[in-house]
Amino acid sequence: MESRKLYIKNMVCDRCKRVVAEELTRLGYAVLNVGLGEAEIAATGKEINLEEIQQVMADNGFDLLDDRKTQLIEKVKLAVIELIQQQGMADLHINTSEYIARKVGLDYNYLSSLFSAFEGITIEKYLILQRIEKVKELLVYNELSLKEIAYQLGYSSVAHLSNQFKKVTGLTPSHFKEVKENKRKTIDKVHE
Repeated sequence: MESRKLYIKNMVCDRCKRVVAEELTRLGYAVLNVGLGEAEIAATGKEINLEEIQQVMADNGFDLLDDRKTQLIEKVKLAVIELIQQQGMADLHINTSEYIARKVGLDYNYLSSLFSAFEGITIEKYLILQRIEKVKELLVYNELSLKEIAYQLGYSSVAHLSNQFKKVTGLTPSHFKEVKENKRKTIDKVHE
């Protein structure tokens, strides 16, 4: 039975994983594994048709990646998103470059150069943008104080968080809370 690993852009949450698994199953493939940004499938009685898969993924807002460098960029993005969205930064006792290099399995300097060339921003800037989106999310939920948010996301202080937030959004966190409608972006659109 032929199997293949697929790399899928914009697949950044559990709902995305579920949609991808359902669509691949609907197409008649055995879904062996689904993770953030990737899925492994096996053909069951037919060959794997990448054009068919690409069309179904596109219909659901995803892109099938086939270039190795593009796949690496997506792995870096997913590592950053996972770091911020799922684990938080407060409990990590390693720096982000070590985390990303370990998660992707390649030298950070290479990944950083590749990312900057393809995306037009540095990994560090992408990380900051993702952190700010997470801050926005937590501000909208209104369950944590700014001090708790700063700690959870690994900021050295509330002032550091506030300064970075204002630099990126043009608003203070408290002003953002007042005018929060239409200020958040989906995490796959953060640097656009």
